[in-house]
Amino acid sequence: MSNPNSTASVIGRLANDPRVFENKDGSKKVMLTVFVDRSYTDAQGNRISDALPFETFVRAQATGIGPFAHVHKGDLVALSYEPRMNRYTKNGVEVFEVKLEIQNISSLESRATTQARLAKRVTKAEAQNQSLQAQIAPVAAAAPAVAHASAVQDEQLPFQTA
Repeated sequence: MSNPNSTASVIGRLANDPRVFENKDGSKKVMLTVFVDRSYTDAQGNRISDALPFETFVRAQATGIGPFAHVHKGDLVALSYEPRMNRYTKNGVEVFEVKLEIQNISSLESRATTQARLAKRVTKAEAQNQSLQAQIAPVAAAAPAVAHASAVQDEQLPFQTA
């Protein structure tokens, strides 16, 4: 367990589905972005949100990506995390980079709510796909036939043909 004095918590909505990257050793890096509301509103009464990038690592021995397989874009989650300072040299310049490493994630909505949101996204994506395919089909049918290579043999070409 880490030092409890250096942890923090946020509540927000996922900006996208978690992205998973597999490492050479079999472990996985999971990255996600969470929109977190600020505690005040601007002059027009709008609440401002910050998009915070988080990451975590899943051990090679683990099957899947744990709780991150069950959260999707738009889900309301609570995250506890530790800020980490990465220090490295890039092109001769020392770089300091703060990372927000997830220690725990909890869904704050029911499974039925999150599954309904996901099903709605899938239905919308399928409808868009069908619409695009319907637009492409007439164009593909009207395209002129491609000339065969034998029609080019009569021309003088600057290279040898097979």
